[in-house]
Amino acid sequence: MRRAKISGIASYVPEDILDNEMLSKMVDTNDEWITTRVGIKERHILKEEGKGSSYLGIKAVEKLLEQTGVKREEVDLLICATSNPDYRFPSTGSVIVYETGLKNAYSYDIQAACAGFIVSMQAARAYVEAGLYKKVIIVCAEKMSSMTDYQDRATCPLFGDAAAAVLVEPTEENVGVIDGEFHVDGEGLPHLLMKAGGSVKPATVETVKAREHYIYQEGRAVYKNAVTDMLNSTLSVMKKNDLSVEEVDWFVPHQANLRIIEAVGGRTGISPDKVLINIQRYGNTSAASIPLCLDEFKHKLKKGDKIMLTAFGAGFTWGAMYLIWAFDS
Repeated sequence: MRRAKISGIASYVPEDILDNEMLSKMVDTNDEWITTRVGIKERHILKEEGKGSSYLGIKAVEKLLEQTGVKREEVDLLICATSNPDYRFPSTGSVIVYETGLKNAYSYDIQAACAGFIVSMQAARAYVEAGLYKKVIIVCAEKMSSMTDYQDRATCPLFGDAAAAVLVEPTEENVGVIDGEFHVDGEGLPHLLMKAGGSVKPATVETVKAREHYIYQEGRAVYKNAVTDMLNSTLSVMKKNDLSVEEVDWFVPHQANLRIIEAVGGRTGISPDKVLINIQRYGNTSAASIPLCLDEFKHKLKKGDKIMLTAFGAGFTWGAMYLIWAFDS
């Protein structure tokens, strides 16, 4: 049986760091308040003018190509997961393909908010298993600072900028993506969105003055749904694949909030030492958070390791994925 495996991974974060002490000088907050509630100590911010999510994605893809030795002309498809496209059109993926010289690759963007990586992995899996493409790059590129309101003490500590990329290829071995489960519930719309800037409410002087071009989040509703939905989808995938808690080698949840991570991890019964966490250093990097975490801890991952991934984001959209790691770092 042909499966889709991750055969390489790389990530990029900007050099500039915005820590909690610096943030406390911008808005009424402090390190203790932020750390206690969300577990974040610092986040990386892309400050250069005129550079958007594609810049982060280009850096990650270049590192991936260098590390894997894949020739640029061999790449068939690049899927870009982002909630922060450079422009409403064209796609950010098209910019990344051009700037990295992937002249034979088709490309498009996926908007699945913080679930963008696992949703893109499901798409890449389908292409590879069907035999349509042999080398697919997924790049998650998120300049979250571009839509973060640094006057809102409830949301501005949460987000950071990052990109991460993986190479997905076919394999006949018992590794790669085994299963995935995905859901969407449009009732979540009013709880997590950017209120203006789309076709429903185009940009006007009034929408800018009302600060409606930034992330709006009702934290309590998002927290409740995130914990429940990430937990249920994870347990569902594990049950369908007869995967016991003891058999899970690593659990990688979307890095949105340390309390959410601990709540989901604790309720699955997976040992805390198997839960990979790096939110304290990067904050919520949306679609980039899971691959960024995998890349940071790839020295711990061994071929054959059974890994559960789960994410939840605006939409509401959420899901879980079971994969077997395909290489030793």
